[in-house]
Amino acid sequence: MIGSSRWLLRWLAMLVLAAVLVFALFGRYLTDLDPLETVASPWTSPNGDHPLGTDALGRDVLSRIYWGGATLTSVALVAAAVATSVGVAAGLWAGWSGRRIGLGVSTGADLLLAVPAVLVGLILAVALPMPVAVTAATVVAGAPLTARVVADVSADARHATYIDVARMRGDSLTSILVHEILPSHTAVITADYGLRVIVALQLVSTINALGLGTSPPQPDWASMILENYSGISLNAAATVAPAVALAVLATMIAVASTALSARRDPV
Repeated sequence: MIGSSRWLLRWLAMLVLAAVLVFALFGRYLTDLDPLETVASPWTSPNGDHPLGTDALGRDVLSRIYWGGATLTSVALVAAAVATSVGVAAGLWAGWSGRRIGLGVSTGADLLLAVPAVLVGLILAVALPMPVAVTAATVVAGAPLTARVVADVSADARHATYIDVARMRGDSLTSILVHEILPSHTAVITADYGLRVIVALQLVSTINALGLGTSPPQPDWASMILENYSGISLNAAATVAPAVALAVLATMIAVASTALSARRDPV
């Protein structure tokens, strides 16, 4: 019964996350309203025509919520995938290559972790497109941690029986790493990717809120929080709604990655 309940919770978490991601990425197709059009007076309170009221320029907040998640979500997903891939590749190499290489990777990871990711992102965002800046900062912040975890697991697997069997079959090093060791890291990689997405969301939100990413007046959840904060006493929904959208997205990613990475217990 316990195993069945956990299986159900995993699927429920995945379904909710899928719904949240679909809304964030494709929500613009669910509304006919123009997120750039002024439809009422600024800071209009929620009403029948505008369920979340209007923002500082009189634009419909709900329509901007529908449109505002696509860029930051897609950038975060891609940046996290790059960071996790770099970390996994470095970890596999370090774990298989032995103590000396592993120590070198660990030292390099410690040096990178000392660099503030937000600072890297902000500096790069001044001269480079926002997606590039976020990806680079996510790699700096996340790949070292991924590499260290994967290196430890790979070092333990190096002397496992199934690896000895693969060697006796004559499998190449690449085949052993990709087909034998990598699949055993599925739970670790899944959890790590979820964490990298959350870090990337924080970075892209910070960069966008400071005006270095998505250009106004294009809707963006992070930018909307800063744009509407001054009118929170007139229409709190204009500030609270995008904040809630970001929080729900990050929370569901964390919950789903934890559920998927959990080991299955015997029934």
